[in-house]
Amino acid sequence: MKKLLSALALAAVVAPVWAATQTVTLGVPSMHCAMCPVTVKNALSKVDGVSKIDVSLEKRDAVVTYDDAKTNTQKLTKATEDAGYPSSVKQ
Repeated sequence: MKKLLSALALAAVVAPVWAATQTVTLGVPSMHCAMCPVTVKNALSKVDGVSKIDVSLEKRDAVVTYDDAKTNTQKLTKATEDAGYPSSVKQ
C-alpha cells in the first residue's frame, strides 16, 4: 500500500511536467470592425488554459498561447465560433 501511495504521489508531481505551452494562430476572416477583436479576445479568454491572446483586425487573426493539458485547438475554434466568429488554424 505504501508503494502504491508513493507511486501516486510521484505521478501527481510529474504529470504537470508533461503539459506544454503551445501557441497557435487562428484565422478569423469574419472580423470587420473595431469591436470584432474585442469579442474574439473575450471569447478566447474564457477558455481554461489560455494564457495570452493577441488579436489583429488588420491580419484577421488571433495568436493564442495555451496549456495543451487544459485545452486544444478544437476548443479554441469552438469558442470563437460560439461568439459568432468562425476560425481555423493557420498553417
